Amino acid sequence: VSTQSTGQTATNLFKLLKKYKPETAAEKKDRLKSMADSGKTEAGKKPTVVKYGLNHVTALVEKKKAQLVVIAHDVDPIELVVWMPALCRKMNIPYCIVKGKARLGQVVHKKTAAVLAITSVKAEDKNALNNLVSSVTTNYNDRFDEIRKTWGGGH
Repeated sequence: VSTQSTGQTATNLFKLLKKYKPETAAEKKDRLKSMADSGKTEAGKKPTVVKYGLNHVTALVEKKKAQLVVIAHDVDPIELVVWMPALCRKMNIPYCIVKGKARLGQVVHKKTAAVLAITSVKAEDKNALNNLVSSVTTNYNDRFDEIRKTWGGGH
């Protein structure tokens, strides 16, 4: 696996994640204000956004709702996320590990985020998601045994 392809994958991943940023507090306030002014009470269609938070993402993986899970490499304590790849593999959900929980946090308007999950995308982004999923699957999910055996220098 060349570092260039994984770098390109990361770039494409963050481009896709950026399209599905959740709304900020200010945007929500404006949206609710305009709804109140127009007299609407129903919320309308649920927006398609990136899901975040360890418990929330874990629940989505367990329900097989997540289509792609993104894990930060610098979570402290690491035990918080060390089991996530195993769960994703068990549930057959593609996952990847990216550098920087701060980068993930930026996507969801927080300081940091340990994990993110994409549950659904709009029709125009299906292709981009499928490309990401296929490259991530070959780099992470399918290489699990190969990666696992090299830990600790043992065989």
